[in-house]
Amino acid sequence: MKINIYYGGRGLIGDPTQYVIKKMQEVFEELNVTVERFDLYEIKSAITTIPKTLKEADGVILATTVEWYGIGGYMQQFLDACWLYGDKEAISRIYMCPICMSTTYGEREGKMNLSTAWEILGGRPVSGICGYIPEISILECSEEYNRIIEKKAENMYRSISQKLASFPSSNQAVKQKVSVTQNVDLTPQETEQLSKYAADENYAMQQKEDIKELTGLFYNKLESQEIDDENKYIDDFKKNFTPQPGINAIYRLKIKNFKKDLIIKVANAKLDVFYGQSEYSDVKLEMNPEILDQIIAGENSFQRMFMNGKMTSKGDFNLLRALDNLFPFSL
Repeated sequence: MKINIYYGGRGLIGDPTQYVIKKMQEVFEELNVTVERFDLYEIKSAITTIPKTLKEADGVILATTVEWYGIGGYMQQFLDACWLYGDKEAISRIYMCPICMSTTYGEREGKMNLSTAWEILGGRPVSGICGYIPEISILECSEEYNRIIEKKAENMYRSISQKLASFPSSNQAVKQKVSVTQNVDLTPQETEQLSKYAADENYAMQQKEDIKELTGLFYNKLESQEIDDENKYIDDFKKNFTPQPGINAIYRLKIKNFKKDLIIKVANAKLDVFYGQSEYSDVKLEMNPEILDQIIAGENSFQRMFMNGKMTSKGDFNLLRALDNLFPFSL
């Protein structure tokens, strides 16, 4: 049996978490368990590569200290790396004991965060240890506290050796349904290298300039593809115009890839259709030219296309419904 200990504190003298994991390590060694400890603060530059050490472990201890708020950056980085690069199949077989000691406040929340994170990763959390220990002497001078630590170590040993089952967790159900990790084609080393580049201000500025230049080229290319037909659709609307009493409205049709909007002004029996801009409109429609082609061909109507979500509309809904009466296109 092998148990890995991942310590996420800062390694300060008098850290109660270090005392707890040292006592647990002594118990494991008495039980002939192979124990390997990883102090994350000493290997912080290689945290993204540490999840590969999980493959050989039967159990792990995630230990951290709450000094002011939360589980700390080193432990969070390690858990992030497990999510991005860890072998989820291997993690699903590993039992994890959370240890979170506090010198201020929040040890229970920290312990819960460690257990929740491990469940989302697919692993098997067991009962852990948390406590408020402002002075290390409180642990050193208490036989009762030391017995609690020893019992927790023994319980973890039994859980692993007996492969105790546990009820399924909703955290794992959520992970299976919606929490899908994006595929990362880069190795952890390549990711670290990219992070260094991103932290280089000169490199980042050059990248922004390159992106800006490419954006300009792409925008110009799109501009060249825009349709510049000043007459298309105008005759169709004029030929099919059927005046409706009391209808006075300005319609603005924004057609995809057209440089200008199609403006339709109706004042009782008068009609004005042209391409341009109108600061005010009673109804604004946005659509693809294919949709407008279907409407003019009599295959569909403005109302039906709006209800089917084929085009968007803003403005007076009653005037939108009147549009099909004003222009009764037919085959």
